[in-house]
Amino acid sequence: MKRLITGIVALTTLAVGFWGCNDLSRTTYSGSDYVMFSDTLSMYPVQDSEKWFEIPVTATNICDYDRSFGIEVDDKASNAIENKQYMVESNTVTIKAGERVANFRMKGIYDNIDKTDSLSVTFNLLVKDENKWDLYGTRTRVQMQKACPFELSTFEGNCLLTSTFFNAYMTKTEHRLLQTEREASEENTVILHNFFYKNYDIKIKFDPSDPLKPFVEFDDQIIGSTAEAFGTIYGNGKLMCTQPVAYDSYYNVCQKFVFLYMTIYVEGVGAVGTYVNILEWISDEEAEQYKKEEGL
Repeated sequence: MKRLITGIVALTTLAVGFWGCNDLSRTTYSGSDYVMFSDTLSMYPVQDSEKWFEIPVTATNICDYDRSFGIEVDDKASNAIENKQYMVESNTVTIKAGERVANFRMKGIYDNIDKTDSLSVTFNLLVKDENKWDLYGTRTRVQMQKACPFELSTFEGNCLLTSTFFNAYMTKTEHRLLQTEREASEENTVILHNFFYKNYDIKIKFDPSDPLKPFVEFDDQIIGSTAEAFGTIYGNGKLMCTQPVAYDSYYNVCQKFVFLYMTIYVEGVGAVGTYVNILEWISDEEAEQYKKEEGL
């Protein structure tokens, strides 16, 4: 996602203090007067139905009068329904005299967005042809997704683990039913008991600071023994896990899952490989049903 304001700042750096439009008492900026959305694409995590999401509209010139522009929805390029899944504050936006930026505002309707919905709205800024910058155009697309409030309790209790490690080294295992509990001494951290092998737990930590970056992290830790995993002892016999540099692990509160990348290695020997682990938190009833089906 490229912020166009960067280009605008670069464009106007040479004209600091210059004014355009009808203010002839100052040196005028001779460039074209373009008006556009500052972003061509925005990501909007809908956390409630009260908070407004602001979409900046930017002009290259400052004028000594207010400028108002209409904004319309491109229905063919949108799949969200206005006044059902989102609403706009106004169908116009006004850049005040002496300013270059104004905010067009919308908000999602939390209860009408499903946890699996991937919605988008495309808006078109109505400006005169001479105010259009062909390089950027007059459209912006807003991607909306429901972002349930973070509660660590979502990730406690019964957890069903599916892993590509099973395919490689635990071929008789399709899933593992784990028990998860809060780590009392570490914030936003849970313990996953008997992760791959019995008596080997791991801890993962959630970062709820940014709903657009729901990342999970973990420290290097022992995940098993080489004897149990490979039938023999390699190195110090400890099977370790670490976070791979190339991939981010993440969580989804609404859908109660964690997508966990993990590189497994043996100190002094080398990496075994990088594996994908899908953790799904399920109810007690679902856990009991799983146990019956698996004969546990």
